[in-house]
Amino acid sequence: MTKNLNIGVIGIRGAWSTESLSERLKEKGAGGTVIELSEIGYDLDRTEFYHLDHNLEEFDGFILKKMGPVYSPYLLDELELLELLERRGFSFFSRPSRIRAMISRLSCTIHLRENGIPMPPTFVTESVTDAIAWAERRLPVVLKPLYSTKASGMQLLTDPMTLRSSFEAFLATGEKIFYLQQKFDLQGEDYGLVFLAGEYIGAYARVSDGSVWHTTTSEGGKYGAFEPTPELIELADRAQKPFGLDFTCVDIAISREAGPIVFEVSAFGGYKGLFQSAGIDASDRLTDYAIARLTDCNR
Repeated sequence: MTKNLNIGVIGIRGAWSTESLSERLKEKGAGGTVIELSEIGYDLDRTEFYHLDHNLEEFDGFILKKMGPVYSPYLLDELELLELLERRGFSFFSRPSRIRAMISRLSCTIHLRENGIPMPPTFVTESVTDAIAWAERRLPVVLKPLYSTKASGMQLLTDPMTLRSSFEAFLATGEKIFYLQQKFDLQGEDYGLVFLAGEYIGAYARVSDGSVWHTTTSEGGKYGAFEPTPELIELADRAQKPFGLDFTCVDIAISREAGPIVFEVSAFGGYKGLFQSAGIDASDRLTDYAIARLTDCNR
């Protein structure tokens, strides 16, 4: 049933999870071509879409793995164009219109808060004075860019005497909005709980090596095995459900101060951590899911 399917992967060539998805699709005779978002052209007058090497009309669908190497506000414009493709009838896993709420850290936080999900105390402002006043009461705090992944650009602030200079330096980089969260004691680790089509499939830990204040694997953190309690799975399920993604990972920690807390819901993460820590091949499962969905559509 799958020999005529042609599913592309929108991602980054050479990236582990992009290539993993591509390989699984090729093994199943269902396409596997990797397309980078920057390669797609749009003729808005004729509502046509172009790629130098491929006819996009020949694809049955796309797995949307990654929109680029860095997060920025430009991703919202790229999503706008992908949503145009979606409205034209192209199938995506996950849908661009569902991902929009997750690109900005602020948007994701607001959605989580409005659905009653526990998070660290958070303060958002454009005022240096107000940022200083809030941070002084909450130190240590983490200053986060609205568009970043893997702790990129985040700063741990601990000294009340350097808050003003830190905030002014942050503005000098082109940022405008301060997003501050109180730094809780996470005991050196946090967790990713992964969902496919809204169903929990597995989890992993990110464990710090102690060299930095966070657990990101790009700076010394390591993936480890983790078996969440039913209560943690239920919390992660409540966090991911409003976004309605085909594949998603919920970042959770257990803090000394407040117990379980959620940091974010990711549209793109979870593949490598789940594979290395638990031996679960999320690429295999997601490609099976996409093939089944498109096969049903083509009947």
